[in-house]
Amino acid sequence: MVKTLIFAKKNADMIKGYQLREVITATDKRDFLSFPSMLYKGDPNYVRPLDNDVNKLFDAEKNKRLRRGEAIRWLLVNSDNKIIGRIAAFIDPDTARNNDQPTGGCGFFDCINNQEAANTLFDAARKWHYERGMEAMDGSVNFGDRDNFWGVLVDGYHEPLFNMPYNYPYYKELFENYGFQNYFNQYTYKREVSIEGVKDIIMEKAQRVFQNPDYHFSMISWRNIDKYAHDFMEIYNKAWGSIPGTKKISIVHAIGLLKMMKPILDRRLVYFGYYKNEPIAFFIMMQDLNQIIRKFNGKMNLLNKIRLLYYLKVRKSCTRIIGRIFGIVPEHQGKGIDGALVMTFSKVAIAPGFPYKELEMNWIGDFNPSMMKVVENIGGKIHKTHVTYRYLFDRDKPFSRAKKQE
Repeated sequence: MVKTLIFAKKNADMIKGYQLREVITATDKRDFLSFPSMLYKGDPNYVRPLDNDVNKLFDAEKNKRLRRGEAIRWLLVNSDNKIIGRIAAFIDPDTARNNDQPTGGCGFFDCINNQEAANTLFDAARKWHYERGMEAMDGSVNFGDRDNFWGVLVDGYHEPLFNMPYNYPYYKELFENYGFQNYFNQYTYKREVSIEGVKDIIMEKAQRVFQNPDYHFSMISWRNIDKYAHDFMEIYNKAWGSIPGTKKISIVHAIGLLKMMKPILDRRLVYFGYYKNEPIAFFIMMQDLNQIIRKFNGKMNLLNKIRLLYYLKVRKSCTRIIGRIFGIVPEHQGKGIDGALVMTFSKVAIAPGFPYKELEMNWIGDFNPSMMKVVENIGGKIHKTHVTYRYLFDRDKPFSRAKKQE
């Protein structure tokens, strides 16, 4: 096995004039955040993420995974001391072992179009993981939930959704030339906000559900936020908590999540389903904040907070919404609940004054064909494709893609 674990022969910190600099100082941290803005300068599609959303992933006070796990960041500079790349590496002990081999992650990868520069960054992440007992690394991923900063964009180079990766087309070659392999695809589907395109079978199943008095569906009420947080936790843990790569959430996490979203989230975009008053399903959407924050340059200061609320609540500048998460507990899957949730939302969406025109349904993994079918049945078309790549350190070990869900 040792013979297949080959790292750069030269000093890992200095390769052909490239120097790795660990992110430690305040200046390093600012450079790590600002480098992509320089790299994508002039690209009209690029939207700089909010600095706070990136920083909190590397703050043990805000990211519980860091209390037991590890993370590190590097900048890559050339012989002129100009930054030409960045990368982060992280290990979450709660998920690292939930694979065929101990697996860490690398992410926030950005680099000039130069394979040697990219290899220097990947080598640093690989060596760091190997020294900590990992046998593989996934990329480009983050040290948090899968629905943020996850995947390499390989098709559909449109304006990114809020906190979703955007990158140049050459990133695909940088990853694959190094030896990363496609572990799974995650699709973003798009459709107009209307009832057009919804297949008849969806509407027929939904009507059968509506005729059963044991089922009911409701829009979220902020006055009962603790109740809905409990319902969200229960549904999420049953529908998603057993899937490799995801973790069950606590009631504290669920309450914190909904309270954080409350000031900006339009309640007309959040729906829950119940069977005999027991929570069984949710459909949660949100406004695509990128339509507003693209001019904030990553900063969420007091002025930009006011601007955000003004453009959301007064100007109603967001015309695009994101389908963030859709969940149905296993015992009620395949019964038309998905259609019932969609049709419940559609009654609100076709009402006069509804401001949103487009819906992009984010993060549908190709390992989940049943969810792909649901989205296609309601008229969604694949709009973007991100890839989660995996690199096995033992190059002789057979590679397997992510297992499909039954």
